[in-house]
Parts: sequence; structure tokens; C-alpha cells
Amino acid sequence: MHSPRSGGSGGSTQTAPRPAAPSRPTVNWADTPEDSPSQVVLAFDDNRLASLLFGHYGQNLALIERRLEIVAEQRGNHVTLEGTRDACEQARHVLETLYARLKKGGELVPGDVEGVIREAASQGFLFDFDPATQKQSFDEIQLRRRPVRARTAAQDAYIRALKRHTLVFGVGPAGTGKTWLAVAYAVHLLERRVVDRLILSRPAVEAGERLGFLPGDMKEKVDPYLRPIYDALHDLMDRAFVERALTSGEIEIAPLAFMRGRTLANACVILDEAQNTTSMQMKMFLTRLGENSHMIITGDPTQIDLPPGQTSGLAEAVDLLGNIEDVEVCHFTAADVVRHELVGRIVAAYDSKGSAGRANAPPKAPAR
Repeated sequence: MHSPRSGGSGGSTQTAPRPAAPSRPTVNWADTPEDSPSQVVLAFDDNRLASLLFGHYGQNLALIERRLEIVAEQRGNHVTLEGTRDACEQARHVLETLYARLKKGGELVPGDVEGVIREAASQGFLFDFDPATQKQSFDEIQLRRRPVRARTAAQDAYIRALKRHTLVFGVGPAGTGKTWLAVAYAVHLLERRVVDRLILSRPAVEAGERLGFLPGDMKEKVDPYLRPIYDALHDLMDRAFVERALTSGEIEIAPLAFMRGRTLANACVILDEAQNTTSMQMKMFLTRLGENSHMIITGDPTQIDLPPGQTSGLAEAVDLLGNIEDVEVCHFTAADVVRHELVGRIVAAYDSKGSAGRANAPPKAPAR
């Protein structure tokens, strides 16, 4: 007898296909040259997971179409990809990786599709990629609630730096995940009892507005400035645990102005919006570092709200400390924005305007 041959995923009569590996869809490639338009059909074995994979009203497939310049047509648990051979292969890589994640009980949160697309690009086109066995190229932070994975090469370098160095600077534009990943790593250390507490600080500087007197006790006065950190905590930890930790002091909100004189031991300390610190404030904060502590400093040098003429403590610290042992400076750009695809274009537009302004500025008069 002749052994049965595997067939495609279409509706024609054919011998039964070999069962696919549990975490991989059935794949049928059209027989076309590599440099000509290609078509591949993926068949996923779980309708519920396939629905989650494709996204609400196919929004995940729509993102893959835009990013990889292909056409993705969904029919039930099948999806047909059309485009260049390389683009279709990369789209297959993305869909298989996300599907394998769902198979393992994971979930797809906003930005995961974008992150896997960037990860695929960093790995190149892997025609033999198996998401069930292939080691992920981007690092991750393991939390009780869910793992937090890097979505760009810069985020990957940032996570690796957090794991290897005592003092890490995260410098770059809004939306690149600097604060969120810093809080995730701090939570990771607290959950594993590597440290006893988290200390969260931020300079109380208004963004171009004067809010005047704020009512309430010290925590209530400072809370508006630390809202982004609270949002990250509630996203990464159970809300009830966050409230208990705030009450017990395991998570402490420490206004930068009142850090002087303290020694912060057995703690992970985060200073957010550090571009709004003065030179003296930054020096004071850095010298609080105690035994068995980690310090993470984040900021965006393009959004300094200090009075004119004052030097940003973040810029000075990065220049002075960048080459010191056990200190790492991680830089992000507009290409690393993961908040919303439009945010990346907005940041790039403002960066282009700033570059053009500097190029067109009249030359300074020579000093006499």
C-alpha cells in the first residue's frame, strides 16, 4: 500500500492529513517562487482560541496586515495570507507564536501582537521556527499575575539590564514602557522576597500648569503626580494586595523632597519623571542607595518642566555615571513606542521638528 499524503486545508477530496503538533496550526503553502506573490493557509484546531487570536472584529489580523503589508482573509478557524513569501512567512511566525501562547493558557493583551511582530523582525525570517520549542529572543519578567514580555529590542535590553545591574536609567520618549517595566521588575523582586519593600518617588513638578494648593494629607497631595505608577501597580498586581502593601509599608510613596537623610536598604527604589529633578535633587536621591537595594530611574529628556535656566539632573547623571561599573543607561526612541501606533508617529513628528529647528538656527556670534 502507498502511505497517505498530507493534503491542504481546502475543501477538495483528499486523503486524511497527518495530525499537526498540538501547538501549531496546519499550514498549506502555494507552490510559487520566493520572489513572486505567495499564499499560505493556516488552519487552527481550536475555534475559541482562533477567535481570540484573530481579535475582536479581526483587529489583530488587521494590525498584521498593516505592519507586514499582506492581505489576511479569515474564514472560521482558517486564515489565508497573501503577499510576498517573506511577508507571509513572517505573518505565519507571528500567528503561530501568539497561538502557542494562547494554547499554554496565556492571554493576549493590547500590544502583544505588535511586540511579536517586532520580535519576528529582530530574529529574521525563520522558516523552520517552532513556537513550541524555540527559545523566545525577547526577555520577560515573571509575575504571579502574568508574565511581562519585552515588545521591542530596546525593552529587551532594558529588562536584561534590570536583571544584571544595581542602578539602571531608562531614558526616552513617552509610551516606550520605561515606567511600566520598571514597576514590573520591582514587583517581581517583591513577590520573590529579594527585597522587602518598593519605594516609589517622583518630583512634584506641574507640566506647564500651576495647580495651586492641593487639599488632604501628604499622600493625597502627592497622589496626582504618581498616578502613572499606581496604574502600573494595579495592572500588574491584585488590587487588594496593592492596597494592603500600601497600608503595611511594603509599597511606599516617598515624595522626592523628603528623601534627604534616608538610607534605603533592602528595597527597590523607582524615581519616575527624573528629567524634572535638579542636579542637587538627583545627587541626593542617588546617594540614598543602601545594601541589597536596586534603583531604577526613568525620564524623558524632551519633556523637561523645570524653570528656564535649570539643568536637568537626569541629563547630568547620565553623562557622569554612564561608564561606572554596575550602572547601565538604556535609551529608547520613537520606534520603541508601544502605547499606540499613533503615539510613535506623534513622537517622531515632534523629534523631526526639533531637529529641523536646530539645523535652521542661526549660528552663534563668536565670543569676544
